[in-house]
This record gives sequence, C-alpha cells and structure tokens, in this order.
Amino acid sequence: MSRLKVAHIITQLELGGAQENTLYTVSHLDQARFEPVLIAGPGGILDDRARGLDGVEFHTLPALTRPVRPHKDVGALLAMARLLRRLRPRIVHTHSSKAGILGRLAAAMAGVPLRVHSVHGFGFNAGGHSALKLILMTAEKICSPLTTHWIVVSRANLEQGAELGLLDPARSSLIRSGIDLGLYRSPTGRARVRAELGLAENQPLIVSIACFKPQKAPLDLIEVAGRVARQVPEARFALAGDGVLRPQIERAVERHGLGGRFHLLGWRRDIPDLLAASDLLLHTPRWEGLPRVVPEALAVGRPVVATDVDGIREVLEEGVTGHLHPSGDLEGLAGSVTALLGDSEKRARMGEEGTRRVAEFDIRDMVRRQEALYERLAS
Repeated sequence: MSRLKVAHIITQLELGGAQENTLYTVSHLDQARFEPVLIAGPGGILDDRARGLDGVEFHTLPALTRPVRPHKDVGALLAMARLLRRLRPRIVHTHSSKAGILGRLAAAMAGVPLRVHSVHGFGFNAGGHSALKLILMTAEKICSPLTTHWIVVSRANLEQGAELGLLDPARSSLIRSGIDLGLYRSPTGRARVRAELGLAENQPLIVSIACFKPQKAPLDLIEVAGRVARQVPEARFALAGDGVLRPQIERAVERHGLGGRFHLLGWRRDIPDLLAASDLLLHTPRWEGLPRVVPEALAVGRPVVATDVDGIREVLEEGVTGHLHPSGDLEGLAGSVTALLGDSEKRARMGEEGTRRVAEFDIRDMVRRQEALYERLAS
C-alpha cells in the first residue's frame, strides 16, 4: 500500500507554538503510512532543525515572506503552485494566515485534491489598518470553498470563523496545540536558571514567553511589570523571545526604572526550566488561537495571569488555575500578579490544579488525531 504524501506549508519557521507543532507533526507522522513534506519561507530560526529531520523533505520558497507585499505574494503563489505540481501530494496542510491563504490557492491551482487548514487565530484580529483587515477577511472567504477541512486549536476560533462565514463547522475538527507533557512535568533546571538570573532562592520571579510582535502586546507587559515592581520591589521579571519591537521594549524597561530587574532573555529552548524557575506566568496578548505557553505553565505547576482573549479561557479557569482580565486592563493584571506573589499557598493550589487539567494537550495525541483525519479524508 502506497504512503500518503502530506505537504505542510507555513510562512516562516520562527520560534512559536504553531511552528514547533508543525515540525513535531511532520517528524512524528508514521512514515510507514505517510510521506511528509515541509514547505516554508526562508530565514526562520528553525530552518536548520527542519533540514535535519529524518525522512522529511524540506523546501524553502524565497518569495514567501511574512509582510504582505502583493507583487512578492503573487510570485510566492506561482512558485508554490509549481512546486506542488512537481511534488504531487495527496494532502496540503497549511498553517497561519498568509501561508493558509497562499497555500490553499496554490494547492487548488496545482490540483491537490485535499486541502486542510489549521487556524491558529485569525490574522485580521490583529488590529491595525482597516483596509488590511478587510483584505485578509476577504481572502479567507475566497479560500473557504477551497478548503476540504479545518483544524482549530480553540472553540473560540471555531465559533468566530463560523459566525463570519470563514469555515464550516461540519468540516472542522478541534485538535489542541500539543506539548510534550513529560518534559513539562519533570523539569530539572530551576536552580540553574535562577542562578543565571542572579536570584535568591525565595526571590519572586515573573516569567513571560512571547515573540516581540504587536499581537503579543509586550509593551503592555512592561507596563504591568512597572506597576508590580512598585508594589513588590524585590520582584524580578524575565521575558523570553525577540522580534521587531525589541527597541521599544528596551526603552520601556528603562522608562519604568526596571533596568537590572527585567531580564530580556532572547530566544530560549529551555522553556520547561524557565517556567519551573518562576512563580507565575504573565501573558498579555491582544488576540490568540490558544497560546501553547499557557498549558505549558500549567503542566509545570505554575499559575497564569493572562488577558481573556480567544481560546485562553478554554484552558485557564478564573480563580482556579490563574486569573483572566480584559485586554488592556493593566491595573487588573498587575493587581492579580501582586496578589499571587503575596500568597504562596494560593499559587501552590492553582499550580497543582493546573497539572491535573492539561491531559488534552498531549502532543502525541495531537499527531495521532491528525493522522486519523488524513486517512479519513483520503478514504
């Protein structure tokens, strides 16, 4: 019996939940049944890792870039269609807004019979110029009838997509963005990370993990940190990530007098240890599908203070595993962080409850469910 060729397309392999899960999926598909292919734009921090995956055919498309550039995007579409005609996959599986739009159009042009799209949040939720939002939403509507099946990571995205006419719930599956629960339930590097940051054993540490993009609202995070620091002078903060907003973040850290107290860590691979070194996770996005870092923190046994956007409330229960506040409620976010830092027993209770609630985020189950979906569609 011939293997089922599945081509995954993503805009860029930067460090992020969608990218990590795409790499995990293509490298853990049962290669007795599936022939995995990965297509991405160039310049991602994870490109070298993709090239080293055993049994995975990896292609980069130079014209596929993150910014919306119509002349380059047309070139990326045509190049992608040519590549797919040559590869002849049975299934194309796209990720993220831009690769999702171009990838589904290219797959239709190339005659690929089955087209799956994963929704990791809708790009038009990002705010910004209303004309760009209209273009993105129109493009999603054009791609909707070209889509065989959608995978959503949160019920919130499923409901929003159905309400806006962007997806068909009858042809959609909820498959959570998975994590390796074994790694997060038994991290070993707490002491190492705290020593790296120069922290005393009981000194409070608030950790955040996010790319430096407007979507993640890192400047809101700095504002919250400044308010917490005034109430808890001994508290320290660590932000893992990088990106286009770094200069603004560095200026905001200085403006709030957080120099020496706010650690900008850059990209990190030791996320379980970083979370284990913390007292809680602070997460301030303006929109998300369902951020993988929230179940990661719960799996480690850390409470979470976060903005109540999209699918976050599907994993974080107010007052039980953490606290939720509307996006932009900086005073509320700071108040919850400050209160939790002063109540170690409550942090422990929330952390213990969190570890009991993350079984549905097992990354192995994520892959098994995708395999079952591929075979069902192909049959």
